[in-house]
Amino acid sequence: MVKFNNIISAGFVKGSGFVKSAGFVKGAGFVNRFYSTKRLTIAERNSFSVTPYLHEVIIGSCLGDLYANKQCNRNYARLTFKQGLINEAYILHLYDLFKDYCGTGPLNSALKPDKRTGKVYTSIRFSTYSLPCFNYYHDLFYVNGVKRIPLSIGDLLTPVSLAYWAMDDGCKKNTGFTFCTDSYTFEETEFLCDVLRTKFGLICSSHKNRKTFRIFISSKSMDKFRSLVTPYFHESMMYKLTT
Repeated sequence: MVKFNNIISAGFVKGSGFVKSAGFVKGAGFVNRFYSTKRLTIAERNSFSVTPYLHEVIIGSCLGDLYANKQCNRNYARLTFKQGLINEAYILHLYDLFKDYCGTGPLNSALKPDKRTGKVYTSIRFSTYSLPCFNYYHDLFYVNGVKRIPLSIGDLLTPVSLAYWAMDDGCKKNTGFTFCTDSYTFEETEFLCDVLRTKFGLICSSHKNRKTFRIFISSKSMDKFRSLVTPYFHESMMYKLTT
C-alpha cells in the first residue's frame, strides 16, 4: 500500500491544494481532517495496492453491505461503506482501516422515509477513490451490476472475512446467529452454507424469510463460531456474539 503525503495530511499548507473539513462527528464533537482537492494522476492511482489483511476485510464486507461500483465513464472501481447511524463507531473503525484510500471522511445522510413506518433513518457512509486495485473485487462479486457469490469464495473466506461479514450483515438469533443474505438466491445461500460447513465445520442451514433466504448458524456451533470471529470483532459489535 502506498501512502501519499500529498493526499492525506496532518495540517493545512496554504497553496498546497488541501482543504480543511469537519468530515464526520465522533462522540460530541467534529473531528477536523485535511483532504486533497486535486485529482489523482493515473500513476498515483496505479501505485495503490491492497494489503493482505485489508483483502480479507474486503472479501467479508463484500458478502455483507459493502458496495463496489464503477462510475460512469470510469475504468476503476471504488468501494462504498454504509451503515445506519447507530453503527457509527463501526463505520469509523472501517474508515480508519481505509482512510489512506479515501479523499473524504464519513458523512451522514438521511434516507427516504420507511414505507412501513414513515420514519426517516440516518445513515453514515464513506467511499474510497476509484482505483485499479479495487477492480478485482468489482469483477469478482458483480455480474451486470448485480452482486453475486463467486465460485472461489471457499478459497477466499478466512476468519477475518467471516468476522467482517458477520459485523456487516449478521445478527444474534435466539441462541444462534443469522446472516441476512436476503439479496442472494436460495442456491447461493446453500453454496455459502456448504462453504461454512466444509471450511469452518459450522452447523448451518438456509432458512426462508418471507420471499428471501437467510443463513442460520446453529447454537451447537456458536462456541466454534465465536472462537473464529471474536479476535477480529470491533468492540461496538460484540453485542452480536453475547449469549
